[in-house]
Amino acid sequence: MLKRKLYGKLKEWKSAQKKECLLVKGARQVGKTYLIRQFGNNEYKAFYELNFYENKEYSTIFDGSLDPKEIYNKMSLYIEDFKIIDNSTLIFLDEIQFCPRARTALKFLAMDKRCDVIASGSMLGLHYKEIESVPVGYEHSIEMYSLDFEEFLWGLGVNENAISILRDYFENDGKVDDDINEKYLGYINDYLIVGGMPEVVANYVDNRNYQEASDIQEKIVKSYRDDIIKYAEASEKTKILKCFDSITIQLAKDNTKFQYKKIETGGSNKKYANSIEWLIDAGIIRKCYNISLPELPLKAFYELDNFKIYMLDVGLLTHMYGLQTQLTLKKNGIKNTGKGGIFENLVFDILNKMGKTLYYFKNASNSQEIEFLYECEGGVIPVEVKSKNGKTISLNNYIEKYNPDIAYKVIYGNKGQDGKKKTIPYYMLIFI
Repeated sequence: MLKRKLYGKLKEWKSAQKKECLLVKGARQVGKTYLIRQFGNNEYKAFYELNFYENKEYSTIFDGSLDPKEIYNKMSLYIEDFKIIDNSTLIFLDEIQFCPRARTALKFLAMDKRCDVIASGSMLGLHYKEIESVPVGYEHSIEMYSLDFEEFLWGLGVNENAISILRDYFENDGKVDDDINEKYLGYINDYLIVGGMPEVVANYVDNRNYQEASDIQEKIVKSYRDDIIKYAEASEKTKILKCFDSITIQLAKDNTKFQYKKIETGGSNKKYANSIEWLIDAGIIRKCYNISLPELPLKAFYELDNFKIYMLDVGLLTHMYGLQTQLTLKKNGIKNTGKGGIFENLVFDILNKMGKTLYYFKNASNSQEIEFLYECEGGVIPVEVKSKNGKTISLNNYIEKYNPDIAYKVIYGNKGQDGKKKTIPYYMLIFI
């Protein structure tokens, strides 16, 4: 059983004084349904699940009046032995995007307070216009991703004590012991290939077989493509598929800035902007914007038409390059420019899942670039990504000009310190 950090957030929500309904967002197959079932069965005396995709008749429960008494009465017609136990009943409305009125009803169910209610769904942003009234103030939303790198380590059997030892290495001077460093760089290689999709990780934990992991990843990627064909508007299907297929090309360039011309000759924002947003709303990709000035608040300086795109699961990205590329990554042997974009996506995957809002910084006046910036404790922290140890001209110039409290150089190697520049191996990103 894979341990997920979100379980703790669900417990915090359960014990909160002001109880809103909880909306768990996320792409398909990141583990939403499994985790909420586990939570409901463990933490409540009564747990009832309504899946609007598997059982379309459940939508009739929300036809007509949205009075909670009427809703619960109708539920009792569909659910055998339905009974509300005070202060210990959880209603789980799964795939809620297929029942917009259930989303509207969250307001009234929250006000009623007899039951805790969790709703979940994929591609919720794509169904936003179908909702009569969004329950603002009565719905707390959280996003769930595939497993992050620390959760991946837990799945492989790395316990909290071992991670605590790593943290001590991170916080103190000196290098990591060579055998420990090699071990965790090996885990980074595994994460590059396997990623964090729960079914893929679970299979890899049991079998340690990259081919089987790749087969499951192919099934997931195919399901994403099927969703595009099934749910996108007819005029957008082909364009969305072209954007999706271009991601590997975008990240294989020496300059990983997103370029519409890489989708097709003459490609433009006007033609493809909506297609990119569709993939974002589906929880498959995310934009990382360039900023014109690395000062707080970073959001005030981002450039709307100047961005990169990253996959939200790095294992799915490397799978899209093919199993042989994945196996070469395992050996740390790729020499071409495509490796840079893959390692950028690795860093984005780890930091994004930690809740950091990421930007990058590249001045139009020069070719130097800082791959990632994020806000931390009243300051802006730069992160330069290197596939191996080497010169950091861009980061050195950034430190000299903007004087950050600390700057990170992330490498496939060991740690070190040079003034404000702290060099860390990829696996230590979980501590920044």
